[in-house]
This record gives sequence, C-alpha cells and structure tokens, in this order.
Amino acid sequence: MAPNRRRRPGAPAGLIEEPTGAELDECPFCEGREDRTPPEVFRVGGEASWTTRVVPNLYPAFERQEVVVHSPRHVRTFAELTDEEVAGTAEAWRSRTRAARAEGFAYVHALVNEGRVAGSSLPHTHSQLVWLREPPPEVAREASEAVGELLAERGLLVAERAGMAAVAHRAGRLPYELLIGGDAFDLGTALLLLRECVGRLRRVEGPVPWNAWLHDGVHPHVELVPRLNVQAGIELGAGIAVNSVAPEEAARALRQAEG
Repeated sequence: MAPNRRRRPGAPAGLIEEPTGAELDECPFCEGREDRTPPEVFRVGGEASWTTRVVPNLYPAFERQEVVVHSPRHVRTFAELTDEEVAGTAEAWRSRTRAARAEGFAYVHALVNEGRVAGSSLPHTHSQLVWLREPPPEVAREASEAVGELLAERGLLVAERAGMAAVAHRAGRLPYELLIGGDAFDLGTALLLLRECVGRLRRVEGPVPWNAWLHDGVHPHVELVPRLNVQAGIELGAGIAVNSVAPEEAARALRQAEG
C-alpha cells in the first residue's frame, strides 16, 4: 500500500472521453444497424426488436470469441443499463456458455472492458465471451484460494443484494478492486451488483476505465478492477502490485456513494 503515490506528478489516470458526433453516427451496435456486425448467433428479444445481441468478434484473439451487445440504445457504461438489459446480458452469457460446452469448449471467459485504457475499441457498452478448451491459469489457481473468506469480510462491504455481496479486495492490485459473489452464486444478481458498483465508482472518481470478468470456478465470482493506476516496471517486471487506496478507504468511499 502506497497512498502517497496518488499525489505524485502525472499520477491521475485519464477518464473515459466524452462522446463525439462521429461516434453516435457510426456506432455499429445501435439498433437499426444490425447489418454492420457479423450475423448474430444469439439474441434476447423478439424478431422485431431485441434487448441483447451476440455476434462473432471481427478481430478475435482466440479460436472462438464473441461480442455481447448489452443494449440497443447507445449506452456508454454498464452503470446505465436497465434491469431488463442486465438480465439479457446474463442470459446471453449463460446461453453461449452452454453452447460452447456442447461444442467441446471447457470454459468461457466472460469479460467487460470499459474505456480505451481498459482495452475497449468501441464505446457502446458490450462484453466479450472467449471460448477456451480448458480453464485459464488464474481460474485453476483460485481453486486453492479462500475467495469465500474474502467475500465474508464485512468491514470491506460495498453493497449487497439477494444474499450476495460486493467487497473491496483485501489485497487489490489496483485502487477500488472489488470481488462480487456469495455462497449461492447467481449471475444475474452478480451483474446487478456490478452495475451498482460501477455507478458508485463513477460518483467517487468520475467515468474511469475498468475491467471486469467472471471466474466460473470452485468459488464463482466477478472481479472488478478500475484502471486508476498505470502498471509500470515494478508491477510488470517484479510482479509486485502497488495500490494507492487502502481497501478500508475504498470500501468506505463506495458505500457512501449511493445514487
């Protein structure tokens, strides 16, 4: 922990940029522009309208990779999705995971990148589904970790819903890193908590870039990692995380940032 690092010159991280006219005119994910994406492989909604669409990724990094468009509206942040759109996203993740397993893929890595710094190339809110032949190393490693104990730390609680909780990570790699889960994990509830936590984060720090992903292993949970620090030689070369916001401080600030 190094709280003073946030006061050094050049430390503040960049916020997500404001929308431009070109962005609104050219976005391929908005309703009515379905012909600008590859043919969809799944949708939530009827033939005339949709809530959520899944299409193949035009630039995949892996054998199979799909894009989940969270809303027909031009929504730029997960925090502004409706309950129906969050439920549609959860349904898409579940359905495509079943499809992947039926085709011999053992694991689907579901993730959200928000903001260019976090790896998103389009601002219209969406997620990625990466089909993998075996669970990734981090999920396999977590089988021996006490994720459940971390989620039970009431002093680090940020928000809770239907028996599940969002807590500040005791040893977060970056400021405001959160874990979302519970004894009886439910994906729909987890994504509603993710939406709430992103909204709280934006009220505390502004529209910061962030990454989130589902670890569907022994202890299923969602991890949320805001990109408030730039990882440099210490983090990348030595593998030592430098966090400038203590977990207790992060939890307290987010708890108080109710909408």
